[in-house]
Amino acid sequence: MTDNQNQPRDYDAVLGGQSPPPIDGVVLGGIEGIKRCLSNPVANVRIAALSEALKYGDAGLDVVRQALQDKSKLVRRFAYRLLKQRVEPQVKQALQTYKPWNLEERFEKYQESNFTQFANRQVVDFEKNIGIVEPVNKAYALRYEYDNEEDLPSQISRLLQEPNADKLEALVFGLWAETYERDSSEIVQTLVDAKKYLTNLKAVFIGDIAYDECEISWIQQSDISPVLRAYPKLEILQVRGGDGLHFSPPVRHDRLKALIVETGGLSRDTVAQICNMNLPALEHLELWFGSEDYGGDCWVENIHPIIFEDKFPNLTYLGLRNSQFTDEIVNAIVTSPIINSISVLDLSMGTLSDAGAEELLNCEAINYLDILNVSESFLSEEMIEKLSGLDVRVLASNQKHEDDNSYIHSRYCSVAE
Repeated sequence: MTDNQNQPRDYDAVLGGQSPPPIDGVVLGGIEGIKRCLSNPVANVRIAALSEALKYGDAGLDVVRQALQDKSKLVRRFAYRLLKQRVEPQVKQALQTYKPWNLEERFEKYQESNFTQFANRQVVDFEKNIGIVEPVNKAYALRYEYDNEEDLPSQISRLLQEPNADKLEALVFGLWAETYERDSSEIVQTLVDAKKYLTNLKAVFIGDIAYDECEISWIQQSDISPVLRAYPKLEILQVRGGDGLHFSPPVRHDRLKALIVETGGLSRDTVAQICNMNLPALEHLELWFGSEDYGGDCWVENIHPIIFEDKFPNLTYLGLRNSQFTDEIVNAIVTSPIINSISVLDLSMGTLSDAGAEELLNCEAINYLDILNVSESFLSEEMIEKLSGLDVRVLASNQKHEDDNSYIHSRYCSVAE
């Protein structure tokens, strides 16, 4: 090896562009090489360049900051990970304007109690003697309690009188009444009527109802589409309960980034309505299909528009969870174009078997994912070990065991009744 300091290092740009460079090639400088790689059309090349950029001091730091605006969401997310622990003022300022899409909270085990986290915010109950203190960083929850004479619409009216109501970003609705007898339509209408007050609302959860208050399949939902029409700034919509749930067409929303539907039984009609929604900004789609015993009559062909027709081209996360037909989903998705564009595939809480997991192992594009979630499935230890060899973060906790006493389905979804 030569000790000539003029020799190029990794990512150094060489005048003339020869590869390998000539002995006396003119090195333009390490950071110039980084910049050259960042103009490469291949996202992985740009990511590799970013991994070296911070070696070049402030100049490299500026390059990584600029990568937060890269056309590839994979590159943007990698740049964010490099910067989020930095303390430089210019970095903090850049991160304030860049909000990475990160809902790691969705990987938590199914909660039978009320949520403590929603939309990357701590959930706190709204109390009239405290009011709205942190309208941006907290999600405020309204709940009907049996020993409280004040119903939920009255609580909403009181919340709207708060001076910070127009700054509130996240709102959670828990039990609204005797849910066995009353659907969510009154809550939906009250929320729609409040749109002139809640002008900064970005995240809504309808149905944060604990198991001991009402089982998921007994929650009476309604038409949720008026909420989307009333709140153009909404970024996250989460709903729990599939009975009566629907989205009356047409639905178009230009800013919605996450749609989460938790059910113990999701109908094919509701899935068709979701497939027909025009959501150009959608990055996170999560559907819980549930059991046919509780209205879950959806099957794999009903989700073909999602996985084959590029309905939601900006998806980063696709969650096809709590399903009785997970193996069939896998058989379809490994041949679909969507596997080449998403970063997270969530098949948890369903009926994935070793045979279905083998299909994943044989799909090269699985290695392009960032995360594969197969928790609460029916996988053997041997199969989990094989999956751990993939070049992807694999989540595979809390595996279930087949019910040998069942004469219909020995494998079952995690949440039904």
